[in-house]
Amino acid sequence: MMLVDLSHPITDGMAVYPGDPIVHIHPALELDRDGVAVTNLRFGSHTGTHIDAPSHTVAGGRTMTDVALDELLDDALVIRVPGLSENEIYGWDALNADAPLPSRLPPIIVIDTGWAQWFGDARATKHPAMDAAAARELVARGMRILAVDTLSPDPTNESSGGFPVHEVVLGASDGLIVENICGLDSLPPAVRIGFFPLRLGGDGAPVRAVAFL
Repeated sequence: MMLVDLSHPITDGMAVYPGDPIVHIHPALELDRDGVAVTNLRFGSHTGTHIDAPSHTVAGGRTMTDVALDELLDDALVIRVPGLSENEIYGWDALNADAPLPSRLPPIIVIDTGWAQWFGDARATKHPAMDAAAARELVARGMRILAVDTLSPDPTNESSGGFPVHEVVLGASDGLIVENICGLDSLPPAVRIGFFPLRLGGDGAPVRAVAFL
């Protein structure tokens, strides 16, 4: 079995979603001076490749404490949606462009827009976003986790009109969203994927996302 890391590394000063806490990583203790090396970490719960719990956008929604590990490791379908423009909203037709989606989907749906290449670049905030109707259809066909290679499945700008896909996946279906995955080029359409978050509880957590080939 081969493992493929689908996670961006967490580094000092790395890009974050607009308004999120800045990432600070620096030595707290040093081997030469203190006898041990310890790193001081300061970052938000939605740093880098991370998972959104329903409580991220839903008042009273379940937190990461309520998410069982067996929810986070399952069969996945990788849907490639290439050639999208900046700020483009893609819908059901785009998701079916390569091949018609089955009536019953695996629990994890991964959307590969190719936008992971712009992570950390100014263009990252101009990523394509999913239409809420498409998200509803994915949920109706069995999706429990939506994973995207962008900052969000919703538009990242001040005029976005809220978080309609978050409302569908985290709200109406009590599912989960994983954002900022990468390394999708080598994955087949059908694959097993695990998302392994820090045990923080709360509204979300950074994850180590892994594909099992």
